[in-house]
Amino acid sequence: MRRVPRSRRLLAFLLSVEKRTHDYVRHGTTNLFAALNIATGEVVGECKPNRNGANFLAFLKKAVKPHAGKEIHIVLDNLSTHTTPDVKAWLEKNPRVHFHFTPVGSSWLNQIEIWFGIIARQSIRRGTFSSVHVLVKQIRDYIDSWNQDPKPFTCTATTGEILAKVRLVEASVRRLVNNNSN
Repeated sequence: MRRVPRSRRLLAFLLSVEKRTHDYVRHGTTNLFAALNIATGEVVGECKPNRNGANFLAFLKKAVKPHAGKEIHIVLDNLSTHTTPDVKAWLEKNPRVHFHFTPVGSSWLNQIEIWFGIIARQSIRRGTFSSVHVLVKQIRDYIDSWNQDPKPFTCTATTGEILAKVRLVEASVRRLVNNNSN
C-alpha cells in the first residue's frame, strides 16, 4: 500500500467528515456554465452534460449576444476549454470580445466564482437530487430567483483595510522566507 503524506491524509479526513449514508446514490452530474454581468448582477447560466470547448463556445456566443457591438471583457480561469482552436478562431472574428485570465490559484478574483460559492451554499450543497434533471431544474430555478432582484457585488473594504492586509501578508511571507533560508 502506498503511503499517503500526512498532509494529504488530513485533507482526506477533513473531506470525509461529512459523508452520505450508506445508501446514498449519485444520479449523475452536470456542468454549469455561467456568466455574471458585473454592472447589474444578473447571471446567465446553462447546464450541459460535459465541459468541452464546443459547449463552452456555444454558451459564450449566447452570453455575449445581448451585448453585440459593445466592448466585452470576460474574466476566466485557466481551463483548457477556454482556449481551444475553435474558441481562438471565434475570438479572432469577434475583436470586441476580450478574455482576461486569472492567475492560477486566484479564482477569488473572478466574481462568478463568488457566485458559484453562493449557489453551492444556498441551493446545491447537501441537496438530494433524484436525477440530473432535478438538479438542473434546481439550478435554473435558483438563477431565475437570483435574477428577479440582481445586485452587483460591491467591495466593502476600505483602502486602509486592504493595505493593512497586504502589509500583514507581506510580513508573513518575509518570515516564511527567512525561516526557510536558515
